[in-house]
Amino acid sequence: MFTFFLRRRRFLYVVASNLLNSGCILTEHELITLVQQKNEHAFSKLVTLFRDRVFNTALGMVQHEADAEDIAQEVFIKVYRSIGDFKKEADLFTWIYRITVNRCLDYLRSKQRRKRFGFITSFFGVDNDEGVKDFDHPGVQLDKKQDAAMLFKVMQQLPNNQRTAFVLSKVEGLSYQQIADVLDISSAAVDSLLQRAKQNLRKMIDQKYFNE
Repeated sequence: MFTFFLRRRRFLYVVASNLLNSGCILTEHELITLVQQKNEHAFSKLVTLFRDRVFNTALGMVQHEADAEDIAQEVFIKVYRSIGDFKKEADLFTWIYRITVNRCLDYLRSKQRRKRFGFITSFFGVDNDEGVKDFDHPGVQLDKKQDAAMLFKVMQQLPNNQRTAFVLSKVEGLSYQQIADVLDISSAAVDSLLQRAKQNLRKMIDQKYFNE
């Protein structure tokens, strides 16, 4: 029985691999199965499907292209290493977004710690001030660049949970339910985060214009 199971599993693997190589469209379930079996072509297909979304989310969160690229690579390394534990009844889209958000939040917390204790290194003549540079998101239309630069700049002052919800909603275009699934909170909580984010952003932008 066990030998039969192994043969059947190998047969399914070969069939799915042939379908993938022939250009046939696989279901998400079939794709996950191949990736769990460490099929490199399947993993490449998965990366192709999600790389733009992962990079754009990271870019909106960290506002630095090189760091966003590093985070995207780390996300897919995590996906490759952890896909064996992924439950196929779960949603792959949500799972990958959650990994992306968690990695971005780790980055932001690390950056905030460096800034918080930056004054210590200044005593030893080490310049640890990264500064706040104007950020130019490549996905923003040319006639909106100036307004977008202002928005992204003040977004850095939002609490991380508000910033995450805002990026997923306004940059990535996710629905309230999708954001709720990614952040593992209710849709009502998502609405509350977005309302507070908008209020804070409006207040910070008005304050900046007033001070100028």
